[in-house]
Amino acid sequence: MKKSHPIRRVLLASAATVSGIVLLLSLKPATDSSSASAQGAAQGAAAAQESPQGGAAAAGTSTVTGAVAQTEYGVVQVRLTVANGKITKAEAIQAPKGGTSDQKTALSVPKLNQEVVATQSADITSVSGATYTSGGYKQSLQSAIDKMKAAGANTAAPSQSSAAGSGQAAQAKTVTGDVVTTEYGPVQVRITVAGGKITKAEAVQAPSGGTSDQKTALSIPKLNQEAVAAGSANIDSVSGASYTSGGYKKSLQSALDKAGG
Repeated sequence: MKKSHPIRRVLLASAATVSGIVLLLSLKPATDSSSASAQGAAQGAAAAQESPQGGAAAAGTSTVTGAVAQTEYGVVQVRLTVANGKITKAEAIQAPKGGTSDQKTALSVPKLNQEVVATQSADITSVSGATYTSGGYKQSLQSAIDKMKAAGANTAAPSQSSAAGSGQAAQAKTVTGDVVTTEYGPVQVRITVAGGKITKAEAVQAPSGGTSDQKTALSIPKLNQEAVAAGSANIDSVSGASYTSGGYKKSLQSALDKAGG
């Protein structure tokens, strides 16, 4: 067939047309893909702008778990969540259960949790009808707060007078008394002193096991409160807990001696 033959020219023209159509069709998906890629990149950039905020919040949050406190009806253990130096959540990861304890735990623990966040301290009120659970909760809570302070976390409520508060904080010191052995077990008292006054008292050791759990839960909170109120070791013994009270006062006095009071 000659190059100038009409049929050959028609075939060449048709082939060129088909090639052009194929080329146009092949270019369209590429354009769509590029557009989708651009949209995906924009969405990724937007997500990247939001992520640092969430990351910063997570980085400033930590949890601290207090020591297990033994009560007559079972153990209590408190865990705190702290963010930016404040307690944002309190929870009892262990609490008495079984029988009437289920009801008392359900009654008391939510209230105690809320009060911790509100007061930012272990200075909370026991729930009526759940004295032992409340006492154990406060003991475990205090140990958690102590761990936070040791780690440099500030759990104190914001001061209304920052200048005066700073001065008191600078003068505050914690002193632990000698261990005093009693018939039912050792007693050891730790006090916090600021401005020459006892601002806080606690028993870091106390008799435990059997009936001692009940006597400790009954006497220690009262002795702590009276030590702060009296500002000395001249406090009354708790009826029914004479040995624990006697050991407490001796250890308290040794702590005061160490503190220079």
